[in-house]
This record gives sequence, C-alpha cells and structure tokens, in this order.
Amino acid sequence: MNKELLGILVIFGSTVLLAVPLGRYLATVYRGDKSWSDFLGPLERLIYRLGGVRPEREMSWQQHLVALLTINLVWFIWAMFVLCTQGSLPLNPDHNPSMSPDQAFNTAISFLVNCNLQHYSGESGATYFSQVFCLMFLQFVTAAIGMAACVVVFNALRDRTTEKLGNFYVYFLKSITRVLLPIALAVALVLVFQGTPMGWAGKAPLVTVQGDSTFVSRGPVAAMVAIKELGTNGGGFFGANSAHPLENPTYLTNAVENFALVLIPLALVFAFGYYIKRPRLSYMVFGVMTVGFLMLLAPTVYYETHGNPAIAHMGADQRLGALEGKEVRFGAAASAYWGITNTVISCGSVNSMHDSHMPVSGMAELLGMMTNAFYGGVGVGFLNFFVFVIIAVFISGLMVGRTPEFLGKKIEAREMKIAIVVALLHPLLILAGTAMAAHLYVGNPTAYAGWLANPGYHGFSEMLYEYTSASANNGSGFEGLGDNTLWWNISTGVVMILARYLPIIGPVAIAGLLARKKYIPESAGTLRTDTGTFGIMVFFVIWIIAALAFFPALALGPLAEHFTLYAR
Repeated sequence: MNKELLGILVIFGSTVLLAVPLGRYLATVYRGDKSWSDFLGPLERLIYRLGGVRPEREMSWQQHLVALLTINLVWFIWAMFVLCTQGSLPLNPDHNPSMSPDQAFNTAISFLVNCNLQHYSGESGATYFSQVFCLMFLQFVTAAIGMAACVVVFNALRDRTTEKLGNFYVYFLKSITRVLLPIALAVALVLVFQGTPMGWAGKAPLVTVQGDSTFVSRGPVAAMVAIKELGTNGGGFFGANSAHPLENPTYLTNAVENFALVLIPLALVFAFGYYIKRPRLSYMVFGVMTVGFLMLLAPTVYYETHGNPAIAHMGADQRLGALEGKEVRFGAAASAYWGITNTVISCGSVNSMHDSHMPVSGMAELLGMMTNAFYGGVGVGFLNFFVFVIIAVFISGLMVGRTPEFLGKKIEAREMKIAIVVALLHPLLILAGTAMAAHLYVGNPTAYAGWLANPGYHGFSEMLYEYTSASANNGSGFEGLGDNTLWWNISTGVVMILARYLPIIGPVAIAGLLARKKYIPESAGTLRTDTGTFGIMVFFVIWIIAALAFFPALALGPLAEHFTLYAR
C-alpha cells in the first residue's frame, strides 16, 4: 500500500515540476516572444492566409466572443452531419450504425463543449471516421478554445488601459500547433510502445484463457487517448474508457495519461503569473487550488484503500482495498487518485468505475465538479477561479471599507453582477436538472424504470452525478444510470451548452470591462491579492458557495448511502 501511495505522490510531484517551465513557455508563446517553437511560424502564417485571418489585428472582448461562438456553431453543424450519417461514411470496418438524432445532438454538444459525456459505447457507437474526423478533431479545437479565452483574460489583467486584447485566432492556433499537437504526439508514442492500438483494422478474433471466442475492437486508439487526456476532454475510444486494457495497458501508461490530463491546467496557472509578471499571484492561485484538491483526494484515497465495511463484515478480505469496479493492475490508490484528478480537472476519463467507488469517494468526486475551480479544464478552470477571485475581492473591499480593486482596476456593480450570475448558474443547472429528473422518476417509476439500476440513495446520486458532470463539462458518469434516452440526451445537452458558454462569456466580459478602466498603481492602502490571507479568503468563498448550494443534495445521496454501510 505504501508503494501505491508513493506512486501517486511521484505522479503529482513530477506534474507540478514540469508544469512550471511549461507555464513559462506558454506565457512566452502567447506574448509573442521568441521561443524554440518559432520554426512553426511559416506554417501558422500559411494557415492565417488560407483562412483570411490578419494576425496583427487585435480584437475587443466582444469580437473575441463573436469569433468563438461563430466557429463553434460551424463545428456543431459538422458534428451533427457526421454522427447522423456515419453508418454510410468510409472507415467503418465494423459496420457501426449512424446515431439517432437525439443521441447525435447530445454527442455533438458534448464534444463541442469539451465535456465528452458519452451516452454511447465508443467501439460500437462511433466509427473510425467519426472518431477521428469529428470527435478527435473536436477534442483538439475545443481545448484550444478554452486556452484562447483564458489568454484573453490574461491580456485584460495587465497593467494598462486598453480595449484591444490580442487576436483570438492567433491564440487559438498557437494553442494547437505549439502546445497540444507536440505534447499529444509524445503521449501517443508512449501509448503505442506500451501496446495501445494505432491502425485502421477492424475487430480481431480472440480466444480467451478459459476458451471463449470473442472479438476485440481496435482502431486509431493511441491518438485519441493522448488528446482526450491532454485537452481535458475525457471521451474514450472504448466504452470502458481508460479502464480498458487497450486504452491504458500498464501502470506506466496510467501514470503518463494522468500526468497529461493535469499538466496544462497547472501550467496555465503559472503562465498567468509569468504573463502579467506577477508570479506571486500565480503561486497564491496554485496554493488555493492545491489545498482544495488535497482535501478531496485524502478521504477518497483513505476510503478506497480501506475497503467496504459491509463486505468486510461478511468476512471478505479487504486488505487490497475496495476493488469492485477497479483494475487490479492499477490498484485502489491509483484509481482513487485518478477519480479525483479527473473530476477536479473536469476531464472525465476514468480508469475505474466511479459508480462502484465508496460513497464518500463519490461525494468527493461530486464536490470536485461542483466547486469546479480547483485546477479545472484547460483554460476554463482558470476562468472559473477568476470569477471567485472577483467575488472575494469585492467582499474583502467591503470588509475593510475600501473600493474593491483587482490588479489596479476597480471592481464595480457590473462586474459583480456578471460574477454572481456565473457563480450561481452552476448550482442552478445541476439542482434544477436533478430535481426534474427525480420528479419524473418518482412520479412514474414504471415508465422510467430503465433509468436507475440502483434505486434509493445511490440512484439519486446517479442522477445528481449526471447533471453535475454535464454542468462541469466533465463527462464522467455513474454508469448505473440508463442515460441514452430522449430525456437524458436533450436535457444534459441543454445543460452542457449553458454551462460551457456562459461561464466563458462572463469572465471574458468582466476582463474586457476591467481592461477599459483606468489603471491605478498599487499603494500602501491597496488590498494585496498575492498573499496567503487573500488566498484563504478566496478558498472560503469557494467552499461556502458550494456548501450552501449542494450540501442538502449530497446529504440525500452519497452521505445517506455512506451511513447505511455501517447499519447493522
């Protein structure tokens, strides 16, 4: 067990150590300074020319949002076309059918918003064509969208007054060519050498050790797995995701994939400090995020490694931990670590079944998505945290009797209204969706019997988890839920749209409003935001909002289930 704990410590420590220089590199690239990747400049200029983009032309925050939303609409139309016709398109050796309109809608929205909630099984629900030219394509570009929006906010927070915040297409393209593609290629190569398939052949016949004949799906797996982790997407090539032995064959691939999914969200925190030349502020942000992460990780590792008390009461050996729904090659500790990193990071890939985790572990995973501010997805995680910083600055200013300021810009009514709307939108979408689903199920359990394999406290947790995952742009699920229905496809699709774009529009709008204001140099009376004291303030703002919004729902689901394990 000590070796398992050492393993997750090494994975996290090495990720942090590499995130710092990567953050410096990101700041260099986005500022337009000289870097080793400048050899890609001619390729980027060719793409600009083909797309009719003038990279030297800077945009206002409104123009950034128009570009972002317009290009996303084009990708949605493309995704719907491919998914609804994939059965008739090439690269379909296993003859998988096209998706129904409601399932295609959910899948297109899910991959478009970097959520990758999958109401289908990857190897049977999608073809090689749709996996590569639709889903994997979206995994690259949607990650780059989040990074580009994050850089717009970085630009706005520099010590100047301006309405021009760089060029969206420049940040978007550089995110792909200079960050996502090279790192994804390195991760994919590791996976290939460890046994992950990368080809176009169809299913292969297999005879198991016990003599059963079956077929094993193959395909261009390594490329998709690399970007699903690196871009904090999470959508698996196979239905079992990274618990599948071909997506994640060994403990080494498990470590590399987990490293990849955490790397860029951490690096963007440090990039923020280097970009605006305030590294201490980025250390504060990293400290708050890390404390929140560890508070969720510790109980999860404890409960998963100590086993299920109800099973132990039956006389079963629990020395290896709670292994139901887990891969023995990873163990309980590595599975627990993955469960928290993928819900805190809002990636959504899984190397074990969250539905089988202990109730307290499930609650920690839910809280990671409910707070949605400890690291978070590429780019958008920082945007979520930025909203809580604005709220904390405003409250701190009121407490000391000063006009709230952040980085030399006054925080006034408009910025606060936007921040509050964004902060409350998340619990509204989660709780309203869960309430409507619970009402439908309780009102007619016969008609909706296929929804829940586990009625009661755990069934409620399954519905709560589905909407939490959709609203947090996460994509993982409690798989006891029968979610490929018209209700779940449409309702979670709507939640994903609102939860993706409004939390991007809000912070970018706040940043744009702040950028236009007069810059006020810091003085002796200025509230310092790069201190531990302010970090504590931000931390409690996040937790208080989460506790007030979600504790009643958690008490009805995972907490109630937890106490039933000890009932005799």
